[in-house]
Amino acid sequence: MRPHHNLDVWKKAVDFVVEVYKSTEHFPKEERFGLTSQIRRASVSIPANVAEGAARTSEKEVLNFLSLAQGSASEVETELLIAFRLEYLDKNKYNSLSVSLNDIGRMLTGLSNHLRKKIR
Repeated sequence: MRPHHNLDVWKKAVDFVVEVYKSTEHFPKEERFGLTSQIRRASVSIPANVAEGAARTSEKEVLNFLSLAQGSASEVETELLIAFRLEYLDKNKYNSLSVSLNDIGRMLTGLSNHLRKKIR
């Protein structure tokens, strides 16, 4: 699958990370080591796992890393909801990030399904 730079899901996930960093810039200072850090780390984990998986030699290994990326996406989804409910994110920003995250999730699922078919 190398290089990961050619994968649309990786590109979209990197763009998402940049948006997350910009969106969390103005979270309360007391959240710096809490929710802000957690959202950022989990969002970075999505493209990082896609890249690491793309470097693996077997489809099963790639699938494992895509599963990890999917788990990180679910984590970010939860953390964004919490940030929204705490009113750290306005409705428009929350909805925009959620739409991007859902697109990434669908792309990860599509890529995973494609690889599973190759394994069979």
